[in-house]
Amino acid sequence: MSKVLILGASGQIARWAVQMLGEQKDVEQTLLVRDPRKLSGHEPANAKVVIGDVMDRKLLAQIMEGQDLVYANLAGEVDVQTERILAAMQSKGIKRLIFVNSLGIYDEVPGKFGEWNRREIGQYLPPYRKSADLIEASDTDYTILRAAWLQDEDEVDYETTARNEPFKGTEVSRKSVAALTVDLVLHPERLVRANVGVSKPNTEGDKPA
Repeated sequence: MSKVLILGASGQIARWAVQMLGEQKDVEQTLLVRDPRKLSGHEPANAKVVIGDVMDRKLLAQIMEGQDLVYANLAGEVDVQTERILAAMQSKGIKRLIFVNSLGIYDEVPGKFGEWNRREIGQYLPPYRKSADLIEASDTDYTILRAAWLQDEDEVDYETTARNEPFKGTEVSRKSVAALTVDLVLHPERLVRANVGVSKPNTEGDKPA
């Protein structure tokens, strides 16, 4: 039995992952959400919902107890959130972490799309870069997923690029990022201490469609 803690479980990527993991009989999910109104109301039988904030140190330590893996899909002050998560994981001896981040934190997006991306979201990226730096400096068995611009196609179609490779593509479906996350939950030995870009093949261009 694999026990998975999902932080930011009401987010659009995480909701796909929760449903996919709901089909796995040997997985138990704990879903941390701030606003229960954002839940679908059709959470799987293997999912337990906890209402609270990832910034709550005491709550975070409580729900980390007994978990095998942490999957974080957060926004906002992700650097501060990351500090809290890493501290709680260390206190409970949890090693495996999957963390969804953003493209562009290393200025790794080439060409006109890279210029467009910097104009659109460059000002918001420093906390995401700091989050990735904190994770890479930790002793966790992490996978950082730097997702392209997200769209809502009901499809699973993605490719990955390594930490020091130019980013490929401009967009990717939320379902694709969720599918990769689920694959890592079910096969936690994959992409350990890896930091990868995630995009849909053949979507190169000046900006997302």
